[in-house]
Amino acid sequence: MTVRTDSLERFISGVQNRNPGETEFHQAVQEVAASIIPYIQDKPQYQEMQILERMAEPDRAIMFRVCWEDDNGNIRVNRGYRVQFNNSIGPYKGGIRFHPTVTLSVLKFLGFEQTFKNSLTGLPMGGGKGGADFNPKGKSDNEVMRFCQSFMTELHRHIGEDTDVPAGDIGVGGREIGYMFGQYKRLANEFVGVLTGKGLEYGGSLIRTEATGYGTIYMLNNMLQHASNGMEGKKVAISGSGNVATYAAEKVCQLGGTVHTMSDSSGFIHDPNGIDEERLAFMVDLKQVRRGRIKEYADEFGVEFHEGRPWNVPCDIAVPCATQNEITGDEAKALLANGCMAVSEGANMPTELAGIDAFQESGILYAPSKAANAGGVAVSGLEMSQNSARISWKEEELQDLLKGIMKDIHDNCAEYGATSGGKVDYLAGANIAGFVKVADAMLAYGVV
Repeated sequence: MTVRTDSLERFISGVQNRNPGETEFHQAVQEVAASIIPYIQDKPQYQEMQILERMAEPDRAIMFRVCWEDDNGNIRVNRGYRVQFNNSIGPYKGGIRFHPTVTLSVLKFLGFEQTFKNSLTGLPMGGGKGGADFNPKGKSDNEVMRFCQSFMTELHRHIGEDTDVPAGDIGVGGREIGYMFGQYKRLANEFVGVLTGKGLEYGGSLIRTEATGYGTIYMLNNMLQHASNGMEGKKVAISGSGNVATYAAEKVCQLGGTVHTMSDSSGFIHDPNGIDEERLAFMVDLKQVRRGRIKEYADEFGVEFHEGRPWNVPCDIAVPCATQNEITGDEAKALLANGCMAVSEGANMPTELAGIDAFQESGILYAPSKAANAGGVAVSGLEMSQNSARISWKEEELQDLLKGIMKDIHDNCAEYGATSGGKVDYLAGANIAGFVKVADAMLAYGVV
């Protein structure tokens, strides 16, 4: 697919001028626009109605002060956000992130990506994202509770089961969702499915914790099978050690692959024998129960620990599950030089543009995050359906639904990303398939 350079540069220049200094947002928009601009060149209805330009502008961005008191009686102040990006196909839907790196740029990139990701699931969900520059690490449960209650005291007036349905993200797990839902229920005096990722006792869904990691590997396996290949015997490098990485590793093992790396912010472990089920159970206890550092795994099993990221380790498949921009252009080239033949992104936008270019030019199987990690929000959407109907589905039903959604995402990407050479450009396919559904809804509404 050829991109008209002048059209793309003019569009990106306009985005940069309207959103100065928001580098993460610029990157996300450029990655999508590089696929969409050539696609709409012979489709005047999208150009005349300025659909892509409108998609790159959030419906609204809400910013607010969050005051709370720590355990020593000190008043602390953080900044909270909710970016409601696009609700053309359903209520805004997207996670809440608590992390010191949270900025408006980061949340706009995430909300923009979420619009396409939610469209790909086939479920009626628009795109949004929120969070705060609050770090829950090292805080007591009472401090986290006070922060979450203060955060929701402001946020509750902007959300609702048919308006905006947040979920968890980095720094926001079951504990934080519980505190926020409890405060929403108290303020709104109603019990509705306004948040997803809830505990099973109060409206949550089975397999939500596993869904993003499982979905990432289902997408990968679908790509391999489409290319007459499979997971059996493949060496897999995974980054991260949270829920996404852990359940991606579990599913790789179940499908016959071998996981050789996992990581945290201090570095990564390289286990040449493979992280089997027993060792993965130790990793889960280490990271999610004891909240230890990954070097303890290396000490326990006598394997290598290295600072940095795992992308110089030879592998057949790379599954980045940590954070944005964790694969640089040079690291992408190192992966390719060491034999990597497929990448499935479990984190949001984990590959820099130079890295994406390297993957695309090489012709390897590359599943962008908006397609590969859509399993989490898909099950969140199913949780919304269960809440609305006041029912709970069995795990087997949800597993089948998740597999079906990821298969549909793969097939839509394959349809829109088919090339004349018989291969599939999954990046273009994901962008175009996600765009068309939202764009056609926006056309139906007129100029709004």
